[in-house]
Amino acid sequence: MNIWLLFLCCGMVTFFSRGSFVLFGEKAKIPETVQRALAYVAPAAFAAIAIPATLGAGRFENLAPPSPEVVAAVLAGVAIYKTRNMPLALVVGMVCLWVLQWVGL
Repeated sequence: MNIWLLFLCCGMVTFFSRGSFVLFGEKAKIPETVQRALAYVAPAAFAAIAIPATLGAGRFENLAPPSPEVVAAVLAGVAIYKTRNMPLALVVGMVCLWVLQWVGL
């Protein structure tokens, strides 16, 4: 019974903390420093997901012999740097990964 009460309380805290932005909307002002920091949340979350998936469980073990994941990530990075087009960079990265895996690298 206690575990269900804990789940209910956690759910209510989550609901009201997220719902407060909807309820109060423009009335609540977020400080400028927090707004600037929020601009980095999406890139940080993407890096937290993509870097371990690219480098593997041992973190840097895939860097010694170049793995197809690392090469494809570098080529996708070059594509995003040159074009500033995220969908194109995703396509370049995936096509490079598939070709490198097909070739046997």
